[in-house]
Amino acid sequence: MSGHLPPAIFLLGPTASGKTALAMELVDRLPLEIISVDSALVYREMNVGTAKPDAATLAKYPHQLVDLIDPTEAYSAARFCRDARQATAEIHARGKVPLLVGGTMLYAKALLEGLSQLPEADAEVRAELEAQAARIGWPAMHAELAKVDAASAARLKPNDSQRVQRALEVHRLTGEPMSALQTRGQQPSAFAWRALKIGLIPSDRALLHQRIALRFDAMLAAGLVEEVRMLRSRYALHTELPSMRCVGYRQAWQFIDGEIDQNTLRETGIAATRQLAKRQMTWLRGMTAVETFDCLGAGLGAQVAARCAQFLAEPAPRA
Repeated sequence: MSGHLPPAIFLLGPTASGKTALAMELVDRLPLEIISVDSALVYREMNVGTAKPDAATLAKYPHQLVDLIDPTEAYSAARFCRDARQATAEIHARGKVPLLVGGTMLYAKALLEGLSQLPEADAEVRAELEAQAARIGWPAMHAELAKVDAASAARLKPNDSQRVQRALEVHRLTGEPMSALQTRGQQPSAFAWRALKIGLIPSDRALLHQRIALRFDAMLAAGLVEEVRMLRSRYALHTELPSMRCVGYRQAWQFIDGEIDQNTLRETGIAATRQLAKRQMTWLRGMTAVETFDCLGAGLGAQVAARCAQFLAEPAPRA
């Protein structure tokens, strides 16, 4: 890309930090269009448990990279990077600035810094691994991993099916240990835009936890369990699919199967959401050049809008 680097704004934060409401306020104030950075919002018909904006909101504030795939499918950081780069270019072509909003920090980091040299997910290999795991169990699969990639096996718990499966998949696809591929460095980033990174961090963790509890209660009241029942009737789902590993969906599945009661559903759902928020904040603090704002503070919208306006008015560096 020649000439000046066009701008892009990232709005990142933990779950329940108010990202969506703030993003819509920014769109009202500035020439922005939203790109979702959320690994759960890519799924069609998963609306309640993902806190997906409703149809009226999406009509007024269009979100790119929402409702892309069925819950039976998988979505990867590599595909996100391709999709986000295309959406970013299209938004610039319309004379607007992309506002990348979400809490999937792996996606944001991959887009900004590049992906490690790992192959994309392969549905056939994954199906083979899942069938094998159904026969022998994930601890035995972990033992298989230790034979071909001791470093990855050492850092993964035997029952961490998602990551054990991915490490075995990478080895089957490349013939090399995933740990070795990861240490070879990153691919050059193809994100050829100048970026402002806004991070929403709560000044009071307890208040964020209150928000999380209220949010999960609202999801239950809005029909989270009924949504999971509908999804199970409509799609060939199982608990190891990435879609059903999303926070809230796993707990609702256990409730439907009679493994837990209503109170435990609520307690475990809130606890899992709190753990997710903690991981998101850890990722966010580890990213470079993030400008943080208190998501609980008064006047947040005006403060962030002012910083974004200042950024957009700055002279663009040359590519």
